[in-house]
Amino acid sequence: MFRHPALHQLNTRVYLTERSRELGRRATLDDVPDSLLDPLAADGINIIWLLSVWSTGDKSRTISRANREWLQEFAHTLPDLQVEDIVGSGFAIRNYSVAEEIGGTPALAALRKRLASRGIRLMLDFVPNHMGLDHPWLDSHPEYFVQGNAEQLRAAPQNYFVHDASGRVFAHGRDPYFPGWPDTVQLDYSNPALQAQLQQELMNIAAQCDGVRCDMAMLVTPEVFERTWDKRIADYWSPTIRAVKNKHPDFVFMAEVYWDMESQLHEVGFDYCYDKRLYDRLRDRDYVGVRGHLCAGLDYQTKLARFLENHDEPRVADTFTHAHHVPAAALTFLSPGLRFFHHGQAEGRRKRISPHLVRAPQEAPNEQTRALYARLLQLQQDPIFHVGEWQLLEITRAWADNWSSDCLIAWTWREASGRAVLCIVNLADHEAQGSIHLPSWLQPMAAHRWTNRWTQEAFAMPADQWQQGRWTLFAQASQVFVIEGQSP
Repeated sequence: MFRHPALHQLNTRVYLTERSRELGRRATLDDVPDSLLDPLAADGINIIWLLSVWSTGDKSRTISRANREWLQEFAHTLPDLQVEDIVGSGFAIRNYSVAEEIGGTPALAALRKRLASRGIRLMLDFVPNHMGLDHPWLDSHPEYFVQGNAEQLRAAPQNYFVHDASGRVFAHGRDPYFPGWPDTVQLDYSNPALQAQLQQELMNIAAQCDGVRCDMAMLVTPEVFERTWDKRIADYWSPTIRAVKNKHPDFVFMAEVYWDMESQLHEVGFDYCYDKRLYDRLRDRDYVGVRGHLCAGLDYQTKLARFLENHDEPRVADTFTHAHHVPAAALTFLSPGLRFFHHGQAEGRRKRISPHLVRAPQEAPNEQTRALYARLLQLQQDPIFHVGEWQLLEITRAWADNWSSDCLIAWTWREASGRAVLCIVNLADHEAQGSIHLPSWLQPMAAHRWTNRWTQEAFAMPADQWQQGRWTLFAQASQVFVIEGQSP
């Protein structure tokens, strides 16, 4: 696997709905055209995550179509909402078989081959915490799920339900801080037979793809599961990841994880964990926090999946101003770790699409945003951002009472050949000044030829300051520097 790979998340069902309009018939994975795949390969995408390819069922779909809170959200997204737009959450899975309406297993296998021919790996969903209400285990293996009683149902009807066929009370899937997801049923990890069955499910999935994104992966860690359900469980992730990687050594595990549990999931074998902390600090303009976050060890940072949006978060174009978006994107996608791009992000789409929906509103592309991502995707293909040595640089105040240096972040990438790239961003929408501390290896390069690849203009370094080891930089609002140095 390429170091610091680039991942593109495709909302499969929404894309196929758009493709169906083009074709005048229902589109399947067999209808994904080269005109989609070739640009992804040309942009240096190493992994494509197909969101929501697994089968869902009528019971969960009925909940999706009746939940008042969800319907308000759906209508906000689609003012012309139709009932057929709501097909149920892709995370309320009936079984881990590719949905027939998108072409089934043969179509997925054929698409995987086409991706592999372009050097792109295929990632799919794994939802460890819960299943959809239509899952056959509710009838054949009720012991695989967390069961409740009539008293719990009366006390917390949002967290429990009665299974019609058996009359048993089961728990909805949930995390400990929110009500249950009413279209799901909670898996019981205190049952060793369930853990063994889910390990086999994951082995079956691993035969069909090159990696999985594991939904809310921290919910099935022993400490969180016990806190939520008052049940002690054995570690699921370590033996399962080990078993999969013994058979598929290059298989990639990516965890959706929150509550500062990234290190814990790295320890049990995950290759990448969501970097929600960086996203939150950029969104909240906590620039000192951003710099502190980037001070973490490189071994840790390399295993983070860095993003500005995904299917759970609001669209970046609707959350960040363009001036804020530009330096935040440069920092996110030119830093170490997995670079995570979301369907529609590069076009500046503003409407978040619920995973219950198969249609998105039509939105005109934003040309400023397109230009930003064209530049970023071209830059991040440079080998220096993958095989180079990364270093965060210290920045102090340009003068005692000038706090604006807090808004500046600077880092370098260096190849063994001596080529170097110096990246600097002003995350603020006002001017900022700071004194950048230059490492000893960089100081002699002041006389080299420098080009700001962000603007494609020559850049003259202040050699006198560089020789002293500090460069006092005056940056304009939201300014980005990606300055490459070559021997004179």
